[in-house]
Amino acid sequence: MGRNLTQKIISEHLVSGEMTPGTEIDLRIDQTLTQDATGTMAYLQWMAMGLDRVQTELSVSYVDHNTLQMGFQNPDDHQFLRTVAARYGIIFSPPGTGICHQLHLENFAKPGKTLIGSDSHTPTAGGVGSLAMGAGGLSVALAMAGEPYTIPMPKVFQVYLTGQLRDWASAKDIILHVLGLLSVKGGVGAVLEYSGPGVAGLTVPERATITNMGAELGATSSVFPSDEQTRDFLERMGRTEDFVPLAADSDATYDRIIEVDLDALEPLAARPHMPDLVVPIRELDGLTVDQVAMGSCTNSSYTDLKTAALVLRDKVVARTTDLLIAPGSKQVLKLLNQEGLLEVLLDSGARILECSCGPCIGMGGSPTSGGVSLRTFNRNFEGRSGTQDGQVYLVGPATAAHAALQGRITAPATWGPAPEKPLLPDNVPSIKQLFIMPPPKDSAPSVEICCGPNIVPLDDFAALPEQIRAQVLIVLGDNITTDHILPGGAAVTALRSNLPAISTYIFNRVDPDFVNRAQNAETGIIVGGENYGQGSSREHAALGPRHLGVRIVLAKSFARIHKANLINFGILPLVFADPADHQKISLGQNVELTSSSLFTSSEAALRLDDGTKMSVRHDLTPKELEIIKVGGLLNLIKARKK
Repeated sequence: MGRNLTQKIISEHLVSGEMTPGTEIDLRIDQTLTQDATGTMAYLQWMAMGLDRVQTELSVSYVDHNTLQMGFQNPDDHQFLRTVAARYGIIFSPPGTGICHQLHLENFAKPGKTLIGSDSHTPTAGGVGSLAMGAGGLSVALAMAGEPYTIPMPKVFQVYLTGQLRDWASAKDIILHVLGLLSVKGGVGAVLEYSGPGVAGLTVPERATITNMGAELGATSSVFPSDEQTRDFLERMGRTEDFVPLAADSDATYDRIIEVDLDALEPLAARPHMPDLVVPIRELDGLTVDQVAMGSCTNSSYTDLKTAALVLRDKVVARTTDLLIAPGSKQVLKLLNQEGLLEVLLDSGARILECSCGPCIGMGGSPTSGGVSLRTFNRNFEGRSGTQDGQVYLVGPATAAHAALQGRITAPATWGPAPEKPLLPDNVPSIKQLFIMPPPKDSAPSVEICCGPNIVPLDDFAALPEQIRAQVLIVLGDNITTDHILPGGAAVTALRSNLPAISTYIFNRVDPDFVNRAQNAETGIIVGGENYGQGSSREHAALGPRHLGVRIVLAKSFARIHKANLINFGILPLVFADPADHQKISLGQNVELTSSSLFTSSEAALRLDDGTKMSVRHDLTPKELEIIKVGGLLNLIKARKK
């Protein structure tokens, strides 16, 4: 029986474990990436291991999130990251160079390689056939140390594409369609592998849009074959030598098959406040639009922004609508400039922002109070834009451009004929000279690492006690995101290297009294619903609660990366044996649990102070239980070094 592409890459990198879905496997990691909002903590964790040099084939430190330098915190972090990179053999991408996933796709991602990054949208590199996964910063630090990456062997879903995109339909509509089919938790525990005759007509930038937003499905990764489209892209990037043909065997099998007819797709949108609330654009005809924002790691490529420029050429945006555009990299910006398209965008009235994440993470560009914002981004969680009651819709570049011109959403049937699909030109300019390469290994030890006052070492976390008595600090519903747990925005993300300071923001947009309750409780428990912790990979959403004394998170189910982060920092991720028991727990109650019972059985009794008992479960491996028992993965690593 043949293998699918995911199985082929995993088998080439398998260190230990059996390739049976759900079984724990260890993978050799070829490449890592970090970004500045998560990278500062990742490198503090790396330094705590006391190693001399990264062990991967390639590691890159990108600065793309905290580029607003309104005080000393972000510049200090950037200086820290630059000096750490030089000291330990890491490539450094300075602020303004571009967004990590766009830059990695253009310059470093390779077919058949494994990549983990401290950002949930790392699977973007699956557009060139890389098995790329988002992870917590500590997992990335361990990979840089040469340690394997441990995950449950994923199922593999085949997304079988037929036909071709027509009229104004775009790659964004493919992934929105899949999100509408599967939901934001429909990909948990799986890799989505794209195949079928429809694949051949999709360029790498289009494929990258799809693999990028696979993160919104909760998927471990998404991957396309490496074929002639991949070869063409790598050649234009000046990386012909990186091409390797990769595809599933003709008789490969899959755990699920999802068929998508590209001929039938039309422009779609995700309504507030979830990426799976998908409707056709025509059903939103007439909706007034206050703001349009283009960019993010999803739709900030040259081909995306050229699509917008062709719509905007010789026209001016509506006077009632703001148009913001953040190119994905300086290469994209140079391409637009050399074709005169930058002038087109400027003449339309667009605001050209820095090549960074920007409005996607609430780092500037927030919409008006209650305003409608159309964004070519990947997430529209409540408050993520920086405006708590902002109404954010996710759309493709063409939809966004037409809405900017009219000041409202219009039906695609009124847009006229669609232009030819933009393709990369032959003369793509390189920006590789902007990356700061590390000095030779023999001179690296002389590099001084600069730590400003915002760089605070990680806490020493205590081991798990035998008897846990914890106060219920908050009771939550389904689909709680890491943005709910720890909001983004300029004020908060500037504190990513300062755990005591950033912890004061935990749940502050959901329950402003949470931190005060946690600080007055010796030990805490968080109660959640389905898919707890979906969204960003930010490990601070686990670190912050741990700093505040949380030792248990009890939910109906967990998102993959957040569950791993909880384990890494010594927090027990438990699930209700009976989901209906969620209704029996209330704020302020105390619960008791004998932790040792979890080491002999997958089920234990949780006792409430009113006498109620309920069963809770876990699916933790012996290795994960050991991590939690000693208080976290760093504690385990330090103990083994002694």
